[in-house]
Amino acid sequence: MTNVFARFVKDESGATAIEYGLIAALIAVVCITVWTNIGTSLSAKFTAINTGLQ
Repeated sequence: MTNVFARFVKDESGATAIEYGLIAALIAVVCITVWTNIGTSLSAKFTAINTGLQ
């Protein structure tokens, strides 16, 4: 029983998977934020162009 518990304590594969998941989530949040800001800027630019053409 002690051997099973020792192997369980030394096993870090779950922690590594969680770390990769957190990194992927952080990258996704950054991408969504950047794309939202770019989309807002482009929308404002196209609105300005449309207003200028009228």
